[in-house]
Amino acid sequence: MRTRWIAILFLLMPLAEIAGFVLVGRAVGVWSTLGLVILTSIAGTLLLRAQGLQMLRTLSDEGRQGRVPGDTIVHGAMIVVAALLLLIPGFITDILGLALFIPAVRRLLWSAIGRRVVIVRSSSHSRTYARDAGFDPQTRKGPVVDLEDDDFRREPDPSSPWSDRRLKDD
Repeated sequence: MRTRWIAILFLLMPLAEIAGFVLVGRAVGVWSTLGLVILTSIAGTLLLRAQGLQMLRTLSDEGRQGRVPGDTIVHGAMIVVAALLLLIPGFITDILGLALFIPAVRRLLWSAIGRRVVIVRSSSHSRTYARDAGFDPQTRKGPVVDLEDDDFRREPDPSSPWSDRRLKDD
């Protein structure tokens, strides 16, 4: 049933984009319409660069603080989708792309679809790792490593592509 709606969407979207071109072309003229399409492509590229670099900085900060950057990764993926929508010629895709660049819209969209997303960890990697470490997943028994705060410390690596120094060079 869902594939039918996706197929209908893919068939109707180009028709809607063509209708958008005709309507905008009648209102502002052919050359202005072409200029708007080129302008939105340039805007998409510039917005992707600006917000993409900000997202990389946020990823770096969260990684240094030891947090899992789940929301940042989701927002980054939406920024890439937004930029791709702006690069595709058409006014409907441009409107959707510009809307996705707004953080409040991204949060609203993620709150709507995030409940349906299930993140599954690769079971083959975890089993291999657990078996090699002597951990038995059936009995949940195995070696336990207890570290104090002084036993482990994360040092910044200046050669890392995620370091602040590398991000400031761009």
